[in-house]
Amino acid sequence: MPKVLIVSDSHGLTEEVNLIKQRHINDVEQMIHCGDSELEMDSDELNQFMKVAGNCDMDARFLDEVDFAVTDLRFFVTHGHLFQVKSTLAPLSYRAEELEAQVICFGHTHIAGAERVGKQLFINPGSIRLPRVRKEGSYAILSWESKNNVLVEFFDIEGELLEDLTYETTL
Repeated sequence: MPKVLIVSDSHGLTEEVNLIKQRHINDVEQMIHCGDSELEMDSDELNQFMKVAGNCDMDARFLDEVDFAVTDLRFFVTHGHLFQVKSTLAPLSYRAEELEAQVICFGHTHIAGAERVGKQLFINPGSIRLPRVRKEGSYAILSWESKNNVLVEFFDIEGELLEDLTYETTL
C-alpha cells in the first residue's frame, strides 16, 4: 500500500522535522513539505522531501509548486498563499485540473484537514509549529490500496494518531 508523508508550516523547526522524517522514512514512498519551513532548500532536514516555497521562505531556489505521480495518483503541491486558500479552494482546484492532479497538498492556513471535492482530494497537514483550531501540531499520511480505498491520517509531533481527523474517501 503506497504511503505519502505530508508536512507543512514547520517555521524553523529542525529537530521535529528530522524526528518525523526518521519515524516514517522507511514506511513511505514520498515525503512532501508544503512550505514555510524557513530552512534552506538543501538543508539536511528537507533532504528527501518534495518541497515548495511558502510566504516565509527566503531561499529563492524553492519552486512555488511541484507536481508528480506516486503509483496511480498524481499530486499537486503548493503552499497556498498564491492561491487564496484562506478564502477558497477554487484556484487550487483549477490549477490541479490543468495538471490532471487528483491529490492537492497545501499549507498556509495552519488548519489540518482533508476534503474531497469532486474527483480531487485536498489535504492540509496543519502546522507542526503553530497550529490553528487545534492545540497540537500535526502532519498527515496519505495511504491507498486503490482509488476506491484512500485514507488520510493525521498525527501529532509525537506520532500519536489524531483519530477525529481521519478521513476515508474514494477518488
